[in-house]
Amino acid sequence: MKITLVQQEIIWGNKTANLATFEKIVKDLYGKTDVVVFPEMFSTGFSVDKPDLAENTDGEAIQAIKRWAREGNFAIASSFMATDGEKSYNRGFFCQPDGTIEFADKRHLFIGDEQKYFTPGNKHLDVVFRGVKFRVLICFDLRFPVWSRNFSGNEYDVLIYTANWPKDRIEAWDALTIARAMENQSYVCAVNAIGTDSYSVQHNGHSVMLDPRGKCLASFDEWEAGTRTVEIDMAYLDKVRNRLPFWKSADKFTTEI
Repeated sequence: MKITLVQQEIIWGNKTANLATFEKIVKDLYGKTDVVVFPEMFSTGFSVDKPDLAENTDGEAIQAIKRWAREGNFAIASSFMATDGEKSYNRGFFCQPDGTIEFADKRHLFIGDEQKYFTPGNKHLDVVFRGVKFRVLICFDLRFPVWSRNFSGNEYDVLIYTANWPKDRIEAWDALTIARAMENQSYVCAVNAIGTDSYSVQHNGHSVMLDPRGKCLASFDEWEAGTRTVEIDMAYLDKVRNRLPFWKSADKFTTEI
């Protein structure tokens, strides 16, 4: 199973430009990988105060995702600004080559505008693809270990975080991604954006692929736009989990939705 991380600048509020950028990137990956992961809200940036950019689950952004997944014969994971009736969401997705697509909304909305404009989610996005179990979470969800917890009976193999995480708090990103890999004994694929947003907040990347012991398998230079492809080893994952199955001792918290 090959997973490709795409660290890229997103032009806030410019859906046309962003779709063109990501189309160029994915076309170079056609036939070369199994899963492609973009940063959070890949088509618009974190433009939560621009509701006109939101679209339904059959809008322009998702139509492009379905086409790229089909033509490239890989799955794509990220999030987009979604509208559903009168409410808006930061909606995560995992799209397979056959057009099957699963959605779940960001659970933990960031303090401020995201809480003002968006509605929080109430379920996990868990998908099995080509024999590997994935969970997709979004940015601020990283800070909440209970929501990320791997439980026996509903376990995942790869934990994906798609994000627009700021430079000012990048030390937390670096530490928490490692912690999530170690405590859940899973691969962690954490993809962050780069660039400066419309609030003048800087995002410097630090996208990373970690193994179930927290060891770095792939990373990027700060501010680097590019891709990294990693082949995960399921036999190694089983070996780590079977030798010392820490993750099975997780407390059974109840999360109020």
